[in-house]
Amino acid sequence: MKHTLRNLTAKGWNYLAEGGTNKVPSPDRSAPDALASAVDTVLGIAAWAGTAAGVAGIIITGVMMAASVKRGEGSEHMSRLGMVLGGCVLVSTAGPVVTFFFDAQGGEGGE
Repeated sequence: MKHTLRNLTAKGWNYLAEGGTNKVPSPDRSAPDALASAVDTVLGIAAWAGTAAGVAGIIITGVMMAASVKRGEGSEHMSRLGMVLGGCVLVSTAGPVVTFFFDAQGGEGGE
């Protein structure tokens, strides 16, 4: 660990001593088409699964509430319903929130 840190420090000092004349690489920000397509497919499946899980959670919570009322038992189904609905909100807003932050970052760094 010390040896690696010492090498990195030496390289940093050499870079500064040369006046920073080494060209720093600037990679392309766009992903290859095949990778972007595969990631879009996986994210689409994950979004569909999250939506299906949210609908199933609401249905299951409703069935449990109905069964508890019929038996005369009181339980904390409203908190369970709140957690399911909170999960649904997270799933449905994940894309727009990430887009907001990446668009804001891309606008500043692109100049």
